[in-house]
Amino acid sequence: MGIDTALIWAVIILFGVLLYVIADGFDLGVGLLFPLAPAKEDRDRMMASIAPVWDGNETWLILGGAGLMAAFPLAYAVILNALYIPVLMMLIGLILRGVAFEARAKASSNSRHWWDKAFFTGSLLATFFQGVILGAYISGLPVENGTFSGHALSWVSPFALFCGLSLIPAYALLGSTWLIMKSENSLQQQMRRLSKPLIWLLMGFILLVSLWTPLAHESIAECWFSLPNLFWLAPLPIFTALACLGLLKMVDRGEAGPFVMTLIIMSLGFLGLGISLWPNVIPPAISIWQASAPVASQGFALVGALLIIPVILTYSAWSYYVFRGKVDMEDGYH
Repeated sequence: MGIDTALIWAVIILFGVLLYVIADGFDLGVGLLFPLAPAKEDRDRMMASIAPVWDGNETWLILGGAGLMAAFPLAYAVILNALYIPVLMMLIGLILRGVAFEARAKASSNSRHWWDKAFFTGSLLATFFQGVILGAYISGLPVENGTFSGHALSWVSPFALFCGLSLIPAYALLGSTWLIMKSENSLQQQMRRLSKPLIWLLMGFILLVSLWTPLAHESIAECWFSLPNLFWLAPLPIFTALACLGLLKMVDRGEAGPFVMTLIIMSLGFLGLGISLWPNVIPPAISIWQASAPVASQGFALVGALLIIPVILTYSAWSYYVFRGKVDMEDGYH
């Protein structure tokens, strides 16, 4: 029995995307919360909390994109053709916030507010269009003869735009609980107060997306509500609801706990998404095996991936370990 390289690559890409959502999600969330921190000292602390790790977090996005191109070239070609505009807008947002991040550190006190606004705008653009990409992807991409058969605005739909809005409170909650863990005094208390309405808002969006998705997509409804799947999958929404309620109780007194619980909620949501779409890499009907590159090509690329992923994980873990603990006013950007 041969090795299923398509399955291995699917797991690697899903793993990379999950780590990107978790890691870059909280630093995008910090950017989304910037307008809610009027004091310059608090904004400086917020920036300092993500300064050592924000650029490394985006490594996982590159891994996911490169893995998709190497292992599933059909999916790579179709997805980019279908979602070119929202992907471009997401990248513009990431570039804008990266430039603002560096420029703000060197700007004068009179001009720094412009870079604060640019940092927030870039974070908002990147977050919203990541959600739009997800919603359009879930909705399905029309394919004929191995090519995308839609048009440049096929991605625009009420569901995709709603998913874009849904990701904003999710990332903002990741950012607020990250700052609860990394800050003290007034900034920490402010983030505790902000987290509660964000939790309720996120719970509402999760509920609406969870209802809308199976109602709009018959294959997803069949996946979740057919027997015996219903019995096997019912614990997932129950665990998600319990995690949200647990986070509500924890946010007033926890330090690292609220952030960890938010990561669990995000991971459960990602797991639900994976279950809904599996094994299709191009929804609604093209599986990972149908979109696969030749086995030899996948195997060759897999060797490199299995060598580099432990290096990335080790570097990332070491960075978080070195810069653990609370952020002080003396902490700089570099």
